[in-house]
Amino acid sequence: MNDLIQKFSDWKRHNEGKSKRTVDSYSAALVRLEVFLEGRSLTAVTTDDLDLYTGLWLHKQGVMAVGRRPYVAAVREFYKWLTSKKLIEANPALSITYPTAGRKLPSMMSLDSAEKIMWAPDFSTFAGVRDAAILSLLLGCGLRREGVSCLNESNLITSEYKGDRRYILKVIEKGDKERSLPVPREADMVLRLYLEHEDLQRIDRTLPNGDKVLFVSLNNMTVPAHAYIGEERRMAPRAIWEVVRKYGRKAGIPESQMHPHALRHLFGTELAESDVDLLIRQELLGHEDPKSTAIYTHLAMRKKMAEADRANPFTKIRTPVGDLISKLRRPS
Repeated sequence: MNDLIQKFSDWKRHNEGKSKRTVDSYSAALVRLEVFLEGRSLTAVTTDDLDLYTGLWLHKQGVMAVGRRPYVAAVREFYKWLTSKKLIEANPALSITYPTAGRKLPSMMSLDSAEKIMWAPDFSTFAGVRDAAILSLLLGCGLRREGVSCLNESNLITSEYKGDRRYILKVIEKGDKERSLPVPREADMVLRLYLEHEDLQRIDRTLPNGDKVLFVSLNNMTVPAHAYIGEERRMAPRAIWEVVRKYGRKAGIPESQMHPHALRHLFGTELAESDVDLLIRQELLGHEDPKSTAIYTHLAMRKKMAEADRANPFTKIRTPVGDLISKLRRPS
């Protein structure tokens, strides 16, 4: 990696506290900028160069408008940093703007599909219990796959609620932001089944600080048996994705719903359907921007449909269609 890119990445990570994911995204965008420059120095670019890179060039590479926004962010931050360090005289990225793109509504798992996928794991096997616990947290807590992957036992806090001992999750996800989530009763029970499983007790998942990896991998052939302990036992985010795909296929749900975010989107939509306060929804979903949470209001249609059917003017007048509907509803 270019020395300037490395120093910039280290600055963002250690001085500004940006997440590894954000820093990796910036680095990848700047490495791609080097490809575009074809050997020219990063410190010798012009505004026209950056306009071409973040616009037409990336477009020709198949990067859609919404996908170009992280590239613009990386360019703007990098040249702002270069200027602040007096490594260049003027910032060529000052006038680089973000491409406009419509906000994409997320694909969502249906309740019918959610029910099917929760019945798919085999509870007679350790892998089935583990996967059911993973699906339960995706569905019942709206976690991202990275959030599930990085969980340790210390992220589980026991609390008392109405006389019962219940789990609260301390989650660190996007942007390294921490939030606490109550675990629904059904997910709580599956999680306890997993933690108490005898097969889990035989796995060394202890970390150097004494904590334990929560969700363990079972078939990592790239790690020698003697080293397959502790952090090496952690399920990667990709493996969480594969769990959803595996059981989605088994349950016969649509391909578009076979990803962890589809369960998260259902979680967010059901909160909106149930009239949960926007600020509480924002906290539960871990959204920094309320506009992100508001998307789920657009997806929450069942209650709107019921209210529209109940209170619209057609309920107060007689029409040919109304008579037809009445006849269709009468028992034969």
